Amino acid sequence: MIGKIAGRVDYIAEDHALIDVRGVGYLVYCSDMTLRALPRPGEFIALYTDLLVREDNLQLFGFTSLVEKEWHRLLMSVQGVGAKASLAMLGALGPDGVSRAIALGDWNAVKAAKGIGPKTAQRVVNELKDKAPAIMALGAGPIAQGNEDTSVIEEMNSGGAPSPVIGGASQSEALSALTNLGYAPSEAAGAIAQAQEDGGGEDTSTLIRQALRLLAPKG
Repeated sequence: MIGKIAGRVDYIAEDHALIDVRGVGYLVYCSDMTLRALPRPGEFIALYTDLLVREDNLQLFGFTSLVEKEWHRLLMSVQGVGAKASLAMLGALGPDGVSRAIALGDWNAVKAAKGIGPKTAQRVVNELKDKAPAIMALGAGPIAQGNEDTSVIEEMNSGGAPSPVIGGASQSEALSALTNLGYAPSEAAGAIAQAQEDGGGEDTSTLIRQALRLLAPKG
């Protein structure tokens, strides 16, 4: 299994990019949002990857964050959702948007992705809602860079493209804090997602306060 690649962008096409890793070109399929985030041809990039093995084809999919990769894996576990549909949802909403939509049970947001109908959107939300907290809690941190080619890393650090980072540090910390207070993970994740929708921002303490207000008994 190919879990990560690091190399230079050779070219970027409509639905994929070619990454040159020490002279070997890897054709990597990505969401629209990920393709837009890639650096220019000739610059360095590191991507998490997932290899889809079929009888007649091998396809490698690339992601700038572990959150995006894990959502791709989970989305494809839903009946009727293939790689194309998964990338459409991630491209339309982004990994954080997918997290919020599923945590909130907002299947209309999922349905906004190209080619996703209402039944599929509802199935995605219903089947994955309880798994959203685990993805939201993945935390933040850069893709680990290997030592196989220090010249590439040094060149990248001296002016090349930065390695991608995993988003969601504040929501991960807020989720941990709320679960430590005794709230169920799915309940806490929904409140955090709603707080972000309401403009809670990326500050952890603010996110926790707003989520607690949402979780407070009404009446």
